[in-house]
Amino acid sequence: MDLVPAPRDIRPGSVDGGPFVLGFDTRVAADAASGTSARWLRSVLGTATGLPLEPATPGAEGAITLQVAERLTALGPEAYELVADASGVLIEGGGPAGVFWGAQTLRQLLGPDAFRRAPLCEGPWTVPPVRIADAPRFAWRGMMLDVARHFMPKDGVLRYVDLLAAHKLNVLHLHLTDDQGWRIEIGRYPRLTEVGSWRARSRIGLEESPLWDERPHGGYYTQDDLREIVAYAGERHITVVPEIDIPGHSQAAIAAYPELGNTDVVETAALTPWDDWGISLNVLNVSETTLAFYENVLTEVLEIFPSEFVHIGGDECAKEQWRASPAVQRRIRELGLADEAEMQSWFIHHFDRWLADRGRRLVGWDEILEGGVAPGAVVSSWQGYAGGIAAARAGHDVVMCPQEHVYLDWRQADGLHEPIPIAHVRTLEDVYRFEPVPDSLSRTEAAHVIGVQANVWTETMDSARAVDYMVFPRLSAFAEVAWRPLPPSFERDFADFERRMAAAHYARLDALGVEYRPPSGPRPWQRRPGVRGRPNEGPPPVR
Repeated sequence: MDLVPAPRDIRPGSVDGGPFVLGFDTRVAADAASGTSARWLRSVLGTATGLPLEPATPGAEGAITLQVAERLTALGPEAYELVADASGVLIEGGGPAGVFWGAQTLRQLLGPDAFRRAPLCEGPWTVPPVRIADAPRFAWRGMMLDVARHFMPKDGVLRYVDLLAAHKLNVLHLHLTDDQGWRIEIGRYPRLTEVGSWRARSRIGLEESPLWDERPHGGYYTQDDLREIVAYAGERHITVVPEIDIPGHSQAAIAAYPELGNTDVVETAALTPWDDWGISLNVLNVSETTLAFYENVLTEVLEIFPSEFVHIGGDECAKEQWRASPAVQRRIRELGLADEAEMQSWFIHHFDRWLADRGRRLVGWDEILEGGVAPGAVVSSWQGYAGGIAAARAGHDVVMCPQEHVYLDWRQADGLHEPIPIAHVRTLEDVYRFEPVPDSLSRTEAAHVIGVQANVWTETMDSARAVDYMVFPRLSAFAEVAWRPLPPSFERDFADFERRMAAAHYARLDALGVEYRPPSGPRPWQRRPGVRGRPNEGPPPVR
């Protein structure tokens, strides 16, 4: 029935009574645990259909009924069953999240116009007779959104929460800090946003591009903005995981508070948030004062984000300044460490313990494996599969996000019209065929792969339209990888996925206002002629 992601089991119901037809007398019934999902469903379907969809109590005839079912709890809190026939629609979940995902499926069954914000016709609005039993493969089904390189205003983030929910993705990883910008208000340190949240200009393109956007670029989220995002996502059963990047990718913070940098080798007072892309050599020093500074930052972060997981980056920390710094070298000797790699590992271990003491878990990019991974850390495996394999074999949980498969800033085709081409080509089919769990892992090791994530780095995405183009429709393919188990044949049916996209899902994206890349290639206004990227020639990496 052209659902994306496709459910595990879908069977036509009895056609004797015909479809269920929504009308002015249709009501939505829910138990106490499903009230939030019922309010969401009444809101979106009421807006799209113009029907009142009044609330009702469970057991009402001819209603759409949402409820948690104890018999499904063994399948997990996100499992659901949906049964529709002429007498009504019943959605049952293993928990409130399962009920919500079932409601998302119902919205898809009603057709693309159910995704619009005003009714285009008077109906009829029908649900075909059907029985669906469904549950996700992975507990962590995420997208990382880089709002540090190019800031996305709050309304844009909320829109992406809805787009994730429509695809049954349940983690929004917000990359809030980097060399080019600091995007989270910290009450104790106001200069982080006063100074660190904007840069004087931005390079257009990558590498040696001579083009510059001379306009200042910036923005940040107040703590109330972020609480709103967290609450909005929570109502849609999406966890927001914040990332505060340390000890590298920290030039914006150092520009705001120069004492955080390596002042014995660099005149940090002259630094500003970086206006270029790449890896800045300006990294944090390793003093107790700097550790205390970030403990204070994270204390405020934890007050905003209830997520069990807190991402601290840990990637691409340049070591040149540490090697040249007498203070850092003295610190390495005092701690009995072998080198700068162990210094970075010690830094990460410190915050792993600090977070664990507060009931949270540290997540870091796979560089946190260098010098020894912290005991409770979760590894985001981005440099291929190797980091994830090593972490899983060592008993650490892993989120698989290898760049050669799920970095959505990578170009989508070889054509000359692709905007600012980056790295190797990763087509819709390439993303659809991504398999997160390597064959080399044993069953016990594979159980440590707790999820998958697509990463959206925004150096070249300077508008919501640019983000849409790079993310969609590939995120739709990724969502099915994250949700649906690998078939017994070990081969996903891309032709069927492509058919479902053409039959209905592109129309859903159209209704949602998503400016995706069309299958035929970019539209004229989606191109960026004359802007250099960083394409890689030759064959792409293999699994």
